[in-house]
Amino acid sequence: MMKQLFLLIIILLSGLNVSAQVNPDALGGWYMYFWNTKARKSGLGAQGDIQYRNWNVMGDLEQLLLRAGLTYSPKGTKAKFTLGYAFILTGDYGFTNPGTTNEHRIYQEALIPHKIGKRIYLNHRFRFEQRFVQNQAFRMRIRYNLFINIALNKSELKKGAFYIGLYNELFINTGKDIGNGATVEIFDRNRLYGALGYHILDNLKVQLGYMYQSNNSYGKGQLQLSVHHAF
Repeated sequence: MMKQLFLLIIILLSGLNVSAQVNPDALGGWYMYFWNTKARKSGLGAQGDIQYRNWNVMGDLEQLLLRAGLTYSPKGTKAKFTLGYAFILTGDYGFTNPGTTNEHRIYQEALIPHKIGKRIYLNHRFRFEQRFVQNQAFRMRIRYNLFINIALNKSELKKGAFYIGLYNELFINTGKDIGNGATVEIFDRNRLYGALGYHILDNLKVQLGYMYQSNNSYGKGQLQLSVHHAF
């Protein structure tokens, strides 16, 4: 009887610990720098980003993401294709759980822009990822993001322009098995985002927004501050 009671207490405490792993009501904070450059004649270029993501507004590391890739824009088009690499350091939730997990990621990407009317700018981004996550089997994931920027005080997104930035990104796993008897769902997550942006220069802009990320376990809001630099 005492043994059964002890096992029941352990199970209940374990359940409480799992449910406390992530507080979906706590606002997170993501701080990001995006850059890109291109040689006009060859169409070759490079792009990348640095992202410091927190489970809270600041200090409780969720992820540190470092990403860079080589790009190519075919002559006569505005499309851009990328082959890149990313390193991701993921932290466990909570200051009392300092554990981290490493991930190395290779990705291929296609970015296809177009414009509706005079003020609405759209970008379709298709990304295919090959993921090498610590203590997991090799994984792959497909992502699609629709970006929408709506110019407010000017018709073109240049110096002095305010704009509304919106996007929705869907993540799909290509399989369920991730090794060691663990599995994931085919649906990985979805991100819905809205922001106010400002062009400091023609090639430099800043955005302040809110992103709601939902997966199979919970949904959580994130404050996002990002700088976008083209040179």
